Amino acid sequence: MKIEHVAINVAAPVAVASWYCKHLGLRVVRHVPQPAQTHFLADSETTILEIYCNPPDEIPDYGSMNPLLLHLAFTSADPAADSRRLIAAGAVVVEEARLADGSHLIMLRDPWGLALQLCRRARPLL
Repeated sequence: MKIEHVAINVAAPVAVASWYCKHLGLRVVRHVPQPAQTHFLADSETTILEIYCNPPDEIPDYGSMNPLLLHLAFTSADPAADSRRLIAAGAVVVEEARLADGSHLIMLRDPWGLALQLCRRARPLL
């Protein structure tokens, strides 16, 4: 089997989907307006992220969660430059790490509090 998508319940799916497309390079591959404003967002490869608002279920307070509990990680050729660009678009820095193997990781929060990690790995995971 293969993972099809990862879903995240958010309070403002239209705004979140728009921000992720504009600032993280994702694109909408399917939009289901009713009842939850569901947006399926894809990267240039095969990863799909579902953003929706399902009010009967609890929308987590992402901003109060430790980023290690839940975060979305994106590869970045230049995490420092990408983080500056995202900060200008409303993200905030949580922490930065340079690992012994040469990897560079920057944890941010998007404007809605969800943790995003920018990763330049010394050796790619796959």
